[in-house]
Amino acid sequence: MNGKNPFATTGGIIVVGAIIGLAAILLQKLGNPANMGICVACFERDIAGGLGLHRAGIVQYIRPEIIGLVLGSLVAALMSGEFRPRGGSSPLIRFVLGMIAAMGALVFLGCPWRAVLRLAGGDLNAVLGIAGLVAGVGAGTMFFKRGYSLGSSVKQSAAAGWLFPLIMVGLLAMLFAFPQVQGEGKSGLLFYSVKGPGSMHAPVLASLGIAMLIGFLAQRSRFCTMGAIRDLILFRYAHLFLGLLAMLVAAFVANYFTGSFNLGFEKQPVAHTDGLWNFLGMMTAGLAFALAGGCPGRQLFMAGEGDSDAATFALGMIAGAAMAHNFGTASSGAGIGAYGIHATLIGFAVCLFIGFTNSKKA
Repeated sequence: MNGKNPFATTGGIIVVGAIIGLAAILLQKLGNPANMGICVACFERDIAGGLGLHRAGIVQYIRPEIIGLVLGSLVAALMSGEFRPRGGSSPLIRFVLGMIAAMGALVFLGCPWRAVLRLAGGDLNAVLGIAGLVAGVGAGTMFFKRGYSLGSSVKQSAAAGWLFPLIMVGLLAMLFAFPQVQGEGKSGLLFYSVKGPGSMHAPVLASLGIAMLIGFLAQRSRFCTMGAIRDLILFRYAHLFLGLLAMLVAAFVANYFTGSFNLGFEKQPVAHTDGLWNFLGMMTAGLAFALAGGCPGRQLFMAGEGDSDAATFALGMIAGAAMAHNFGTASSGAGIGAYGIHATLIGFAVCLFIGFTNSKKA
C-alpha cells in the first residue's frame, strides 16, 4: 500500500504533519485567533453559533476550515477510489460520544490539534491538556484490550456517504449568500461575531483552500492524533506519532521565527490556568475520541470518505458545542464555566458506561 501511496510512509506522515503545523500558523497570520490556526472543537462551536444553535456572541462564525477539511478528504477519497459509503455502527452512541468530546474539549479550550498548537506557541497550560489527552486515550486502550467494539459498519447507499459533504457544501453556500455586514451580528440566516475569537478569521477562500489541502493530505496519510497516541501505547508503533511530532516542531519553528512564541502559563490567548480541569477536560475528551475510533479531525476526514458513523460523531460535536455554551459548561479565559466540572465528570462516567457495556469482558 505504501508503495502506491507515498503519504502513508513514515516520511510521508512526517511531511504531512509539518505541512499541517505550518498551515495552521499561516492561518493565524491571515487572521485566525492566536494559537488557534485550526481547532476542530472550537471551529465546530463557532459553526453552531453561526447557525444560531447557541447565542454566545463572541463565538459565532461559519468556519470554512471545517468545510475544507471534509471536502479535501472527499476529493482525495474520490481520486484514490476510497470513497465508500458505510455506517450503521452504533450511531446514537457515536453521537453522544461526539457531544461528550466537544464539551470536554471546551473545558480545556481546544481539540488535540489546538493543544499541540497552544504548546507550539509557548502556552504551558497545554502540557496538562496533552497529558489529559494521553490519559484519556490510555483509558480507552484498556477497553480495547477487553474487546471493546461498537460493531461493524456496513455498506450503505450513495446518499448516506454524500449527505455530510453536501451539508458542508450547503454551509459554504450560506456563507457566500449571507456574508457579514460590517459591524452587524446577523446577516440573513447567519449569526456573526463582531468581537472575540469568532470575529477573528482569515479570508474565506484562503481558509477554505488551505483546509482542503490539509484534508486531502490527511486523508491520504491517515493522520490522527488519537491514533498516534493509541498506537504508541498499544503497539509501541510510532508511525503516526512522528507525524504529530512534526506538526508540533513545524508550528513551533514558525511561531518562533515570526515572533509569535510566548512561553508561560499566564496571559495566553483563549486559555485559562486551571490545571486540574485542563487535564480532566481533555481526559474526558480523549476517552470519547478513543471509544469513537478517531480524533475530531480524523472523524471529519472519514466523513469525507463516506463514513456516516464519523459524520454522526461530527454532528454530535456540533450539538455538544452548542450545549456547552447554552448550559454554561464551556471555559473562557477567565476560567472554567459554572457547570464545566459537572459536564466533565458526567461525560467521563458516560464514557465508562459505554466502554464497559460494549466490551466482550463486560
